[in-house]
Amino acid sequence: MTRFQNFNYKITLCTFLCICIPFFAMAQDDDDQEQEQENERNKVSFNVGGGLNFSFNDHQYQFNLGGFIQPSFMSSKIDGLKRENEFNSRRSYLQFSGNAVKEKVSFLFQLDYSLQEPLLDAWIAYHPHKSTIITIGQKQTFLNNREMMYREDRLQFTNRSFLSTNFSETGREFGVFVSSKFGDKFGIAPMLAVTSGDGRNSFGANTRDTDIGGIKYGGRLDLYPLGFFKPENDLTSTDLEREEKLKFVLGFAGSQNIGASNAVGEGHGNYILYDVNGQNEYPNYTQIYADILLKYQGFSLLAEYVNASASNINETYTDANATQILAPTQISSFLTLGDSFNIQAGYVTMSGFSFDARFENGTQEFVANADSVLQTANATTFGLSKYFVGNSLKVQSSYRSFNPTTGSNMCQIDLLFQITF
Repeated sequence: MTRFQNFNYKITLCTFLCICIPFFAMAQDDDDQEQEQENERNKVSFNVGGGLNFSFNDHQYQFNLGGFIQPSFMSSKIDGLKRENEFNSRRSYLQFSGNAVKEKVSFLFQLDYSLQEPLLDAWIAYHPHKSTIITIGQKQTFLNNREMMYREDRLQFTNRSFLSTNFSETGREFGVFVSSKFGDKFGIAPMLAVTSGDGRNSFGANTRDTDIGGIKYGGRLDLYPLGFFKPENDLTSTDLEREEKLKFVLGFAGSQNIGASNAVGEGHGNYILYDVNGQNEYPNYTQIYADILLKYQGFSLLAEYVNASASNINETYTDANATQILAPTQISSFLTLGDSFNIQAGYVTMSGFSFDARFENGTQEFVANADSVLQTANATTFGLSKYFVGNSLKVQSSYRSFNPTTGSNMCQIDLLFQITF
């Protein structure tokens, strides 16, 4: 190659590079912009209490992986017996949820690994309107008292009240649920449900352990005369969001379980009763609730009442040969019958300390029946909590005194740590 040809070659190469490099740079800028736009459309984030969040296609599809754990210590003392101490993980939750905005569909799958049967919630919901939700599957029902509508990591005390534990178990049921909210300055929230009437995992552990009895149907009506609570503040009885103006909700709920074979209608096969022909015959179980929750600048007051009764017990027998007829008062040996009330109040300081107190009383329907599932008793509880990151990170302690009309008194001390991820 001559010197002149070599010079031309260098000129040509420089010209080519001068022309191509800007195009390469522009292409790289376009790639960076596309990557940046893609990153804006698809995001992954994590925060304490909110879990691991995945968002795709400009938030059109959202998924969440979360849960919480509650290491706890309990010390209980029954009059005349030795004190018992217990360390455990009271609850160990794992949940996976999602939302498809365009399709108006959401779902939740939730497990508690501290239970032998961990499945708690498994449902899919359709949102035909922003004020209405139709849910099918197993979920926490709204047919019980208000405290039973709150998830276990959002309780005001270390555990639920005796009213809740006497008349419910986990509060989960399998069925169809319709809930809605309307209004602004005056809010109204009607809810309806039709369930299997056998609580969670209502169809048993295998194909032979089938559902027993008929369906359970009921509803709830919540009224907000001064408007709705702040967002997230209706998920707990504590006023963590500190309502600037007085807000309260008045609620009424009722349900009838056609053919209950569990003390509170959240299970099946716990007992068998018969008709005159020796065929299985189960009573109808009815629960009626009324409650009010008030919140104002850190102060909260919750009052609840329940009455439970049984019907369809005429000519019912305790044996298949129809020789032992069920006495009118004997039904309370199988079902939780009677009434109960719970009143609890608390105040959360600006620094996150909460001082709480609760008094409750339960009265069995037939006092003469010593074998009644519900025993007449009252209980008093005092609680002290410290909220570090709302309900997500907190420490709770409580002292509970339980005083039955018959039997021994009991006192219990609880200490609970909670982290929600």
